[in-house]
Amino acid sequence: MKRILLLCALVLAQIVPAAGQRLPAIATPENYKLTFTPDLGKDTFSGKEIIQIRLLKPSTKIVLNAVDIDFQEATVTAGASSQKAEVTLDKENEQATLAIEKELPAGLATIDIKYTGILNHDLRGFYAGKQDDGNKYAATQFEATDARRAFPAFDEPAYKATFDVTIVADKGLTVISNTKAVSIKDGPAEGKRTVRFATTPKMSCYLVAFVIGNFEYIEGSADGIPIRVYTSPGKTNLATFALAAAEQSLIYFDKYFAIKYPYGKLDMIGLSDFGPGAMENTACITYREAFLMLDEKHAAVDTKRFIASVIAHEIAHQWFGDLVTMQWWDDIWLNEGFASWMSSKPIEAWKPEWHIELSDVRDTTQALNLDSLENTHPIHQEAHTPAEILELADDITYDKTASVLRMLESYLGKETFRAGVNNYLRQHAYGNASAADFWNALTQTSKKPVDKIMSTFVEQPGAPFVSVKTQCHGSSESVSLAQRRYVYDRAKFEAGGDQLWRIPICIKDAHTSQKCELLTQKEQTTSLAACLPWIDVNAGARGFYRSGYDSDNVRALAKVSESALSPADRIMLLSDVWASVRVDRDKIGDYLMVAQGLQSDRTPEVFSLMIAQLQYIGRYLVTDSDQQSFRSWVRDLLAPIAADVGWEKKTGESEEMQSFRSDLMRGLGGIAHDPDTEALARKLAERELVNPSSVDPELASNAFMIAAANGDAAFYDKVLEHLKTANSPEEKTLYQQALISFRDPSLVQRTLQYAVSSARSQDADLIIGRVMRNPEGAKLAWDFVRSRWQTADKANGAFGGSSAGGLVASTGSFCDSAMRDQVKQFFAEHPVPTAERRLKQALEQIDYCIDMKDRQGPELASWLRQTGAAENQSRNSTAKD
Repeated sequence: MKRILLLCALVLAQIVPAAGQRLPAIATPENYKLTFTPDLGKDTFSGKEIIQIRLLKPSTKIVLNAVDIDFQEATVTAGASSQKAEVTLDKENEQATLAIEKELPAGLATIDIKYTGILNHDLRGFYAGKQDDGNKYAATQFEATDARRAFPAFDEPAYKATFDVTIVADKGLTVISNTKAVSIKDGPAEGKRTVRFATTPKMSCYLVAFVIGNFEYIEGSADGIPIRVYTSPGKTNLATFALAAAEQSLIYFDKYFAIKYPYGKLDMIGLSDFGPGAMENTACITYREAFLMLDEKHAAVDTKRFIASVIAHEIAHQWFGDLVTMQWWDDIWLNEGFASWMSSKPIEAWKPEWHIELSDVRDTTQALNLDSLENTHPIHQEAHTPAEILELADDITYDKTASVLRMLESYLGKETFRAGVNNYLRQHAYGNASAADFWNALTQTSKKPVDKIMSTFVEQPGAPFVSVKTQCHGSSESVSLAQRRYVYDRAKFEAGGDQLWRIPICIKDAHTSQKCELLTQKEQTTSLAACLPWIDVNAGARGFYRSGYDSDNVRALAKVSESALSPADRIMLLSDVWASVRVDRDKIGDYLMVAQGLQSDRTPEVFSLMIAQLQYIGRYLVTDSDQQSFRSWVRDLLAPIAADVGWEKKTGESEEMQSFRSDLMRGLGGIAHDPDTEALARKLAERELVNPSSVDPELASNAFMIAAANGDAAFYDKVLEHLKTANSPEEKTLYQQALISFRDPSLVQRTLQYAVSSARSQDADLIIGRVMRNPEGAKLAWDFVRSRWQTADKANGAFGGSSAGGLVASTGSFCDSAMRDQVKQFFAEHPVPTAERRLKQALEQIDYCIDMKDRQGPELASWLRQTGAAENQSRNSTAKD
């Protein structure tokens, strides 16, 4: 499942009590025969189910998972004996116990159940959705623990079985499931038809899927596997890119893995109402429309790259997650982290000009940021309840795991790593596996201590900080490396601790040579052949750790970063120096010197990170009295870049240069508040409103946000009107992003009202959360959330099915002690079980922001004054000359 929009699923689990229990080891399923008859008019369905089970021991009861299921009849049969079962529901534990009078012997038995259920509007289980044209559809979303809402089940990942699905639907509706349809017959009632699908391979309940509604499709193939992309009526023109990306991914994975794609067909369905970003149901992948569809002629390269990544991620799951499934949810990283790591490979082969490897480095920095909090968690984290399971959907499970796997791949070598992965897949195909199964397979293949390395990164929280000291001894240089856990809490960082990692480290020096070794001790010394002005201890940015340099090394790196360091190295340098500033190890002037050293860098990923960090400085660290000085400094830094690259696309330049220009506009218009750039942004936004797609899509996004930040009610009305008639997912995203950027309080309030009254339920939380991150909208949005919470349905705890977890996380963007106290008190009174860790993380982030503002704010003010005085002196000297 794609994590970016799992937030919408989180709120759905918060009504689940904290006592969700595991099923007793009484029986295991072998096959489910499932028949569903949905009534889209009444939002209900009826179900018939026959489960073939194997009783592990004699018993008078069988326990299944079931929620919102109304049992009509239940019978248990063993041999020639059938018994009606008495059904007892345990709502708290989401279980149904089927009790019979005569004890069943160990061995084969069948359970026959007739029941009814609801097509809910919570975007989970078997639910009802609505397309833009008003047509209703029914779809499923079962991960992690919602198959039990569609049929009584052994709803745990280790209980794999085969499934025979039959759907009775209205004639004329499209019916899609995990396998191909093998029979389509009219009836049983007038106007109905019955669609029976082939038996699935063995898989977990959460991977079962079916969709019923008005859909159209385009089709292609890869390696003999038919691929279809389904859309709402009239939108198939937005599916061509997705089809191409799927074909490329499937071809790549078929070559990479020792087991070719095993499911016979691949369907991908775009849904208007869908909670997650995407879901890897076996051979029947479901997506939110904006994660699958785009207008290929007018979409930004970032949008194409994102959608290609989502598609590759979900197809990679067909091996990691579907073919081999984790034993229990504590090893969900075996699914999600692997898919995140693997998703970059087909894109890199297909579109090398996109430099997806640099996006991977950015993902590593994001994971390092989350791992810098005290309230992070290990990659392998125990989880017992549905709320705890869903709370694992974060940058640790996805991006940290992917980063650690990239580090391990670099350490072992690509082919050795690949061989180990394929051994793991062969050993556990159609079954379940644990963390130890994976790293033992790589240890056996590589003959290297993978198990010892992985256990230190998987079983313990946090990330290592590797400090570097160098000393010249004649013609050689001694390099002392020391490791400790990096945390934003300065006192705890300085105190260190007893955590120890086994870290593959590669050192690059000024002679561009590399030396790699395994750091296994708290302190370790190595030597280089010559005394050099600088070293980089994370060559290629392949390691999952932070590097700590002294000021001399930072300044030396800043001077040569563009010429001597790769783009990946430069991204990590920005991240590492910023991290050292966060804990007062470096001063903010050191970071700004590195930023100045990258003034000639035209790498979009490097530049984007720098702009994001400058944005943080401008929002949180600059005092009101120093705002103009900081803006002038940013303008002086970026204006020469704008003069060099210009705002118009040049013949022959790469697609990525427009992405670079977009960040440049964000820096000049959004941070420096450069009047010329603000005027340009408004001009481009107005042009786009008059003639859609007339502005380069890369520039349009930031142009609208800058124009909106300075926009009035008339401009707001235009944006809102275009949002209502937007034809493509990226157009909707463009105008929604504009709405969240307005600063006028009355317009902010209109956006908040729009979120809860007009936006789709899966978008409401994102809109409100992003307004909370808007400096001018933060307090208004927070007050709005609190006032709405009081009158909202207490079961949902949010608005129209939106995610309370996402709103809790958004409070981490505050940097004010009074608002922090409000957040703490409010969620103490209105707890959100799925966001307990998110709340702790948000409060930490607020505290660290306040602390950094107190410490680095005066340092920044002093640096700006000194820099301004030096520049004035330089200008005066030049004038005299």
